[in-house]
This record gives sequence, C-alpha cells and structure tokens, in this order.
Amino acid sequence: MKARVKWVDGRMFVGESGSGHAVVMDGAPEAGGRNLGIRPMEMLLIGMGGCTSFDVVMILEKGRQAITDCVAEIEAERADTDPKVFTRIHVHFVVTGRNLDPGKVERAIALSAEKYCSASIMLGATAKITHDFEIVEAP
Repeated sequence: MKARVKWVDGRMFVGESGSGHAVVMDGAPEAGGRNLGIRPMEMLLIGMGGCTSFDVVMILEKGRQAITDCVAEIEAERADTDPKVFTRIHVHFVVTGRNLDPGKVERAIALSAEKYCSASIMLGATAKITHDFEIVEAP
C-alpha cells in the first residue's frame, strides 16, 4: 500500500492514495490553516470508522442478514498534551435491516474490533475503544 501527501500552501495538503483517490486536508485557522479541508486526525478517525463498518457489513451479509444500512457514529477524546493521541473512542452503530438478529450484529461488531479491523486494533494501543449498537427495522 502506498500514499502520497503533497503540501499545497499554508497548512493545506493533498493526500493521494495508491488506488488513485485524493482528499484535501487543512488545519484550523488558529494553527495557520484556512479550514478548507478535513483535519488529519479527523481523517484517521473516519478511516477507523470506515474500516470497522466495512467489516460489520461484510460479516452480516455473509451471515445472510438482510442489512440495508449501517452508520457508525464515532466520538473520541484526545490527550491534552503532545502527542495528542486518541485516549478514548466510542463507536455507536446504527444498523438497519429486516429481522436482524441482535446476536449476529453484536458478534459482527466484536469480530471487527477484536480480529479484522486493523485501524481499530492499532488505535486500541493508545485509546480505550468501546462499541454499542441499535437496530432499526427497515420498512
């Protein structure tokens, strides 16, 4: 896997993935940025959310669950001093589908957290990561 990050100006950078996608990152105005893009640490958190959501959806589909939507709502706290690592991350999954088995949803989340989600497992080295979920019945 490869990536490239190029400085644009001020505190703005463009990140390019090895798969050919790009994203703009920028800093807060108090740090010299112009607030024109996502913050790098926000991207890290979103990356973890994408990684675990990918796992949960795939596990539920393989388990023949009629899933129609999955949203990961993530809240995090960071250390007050440098390096300002994440110290606590909570992921609340809202899983929508028809007749979903709560035990299978819980198992999918646990498998992602404990075995499959590389991002969660790496961030778990410095942060306490917790999860919960709710199921919404699809029409």
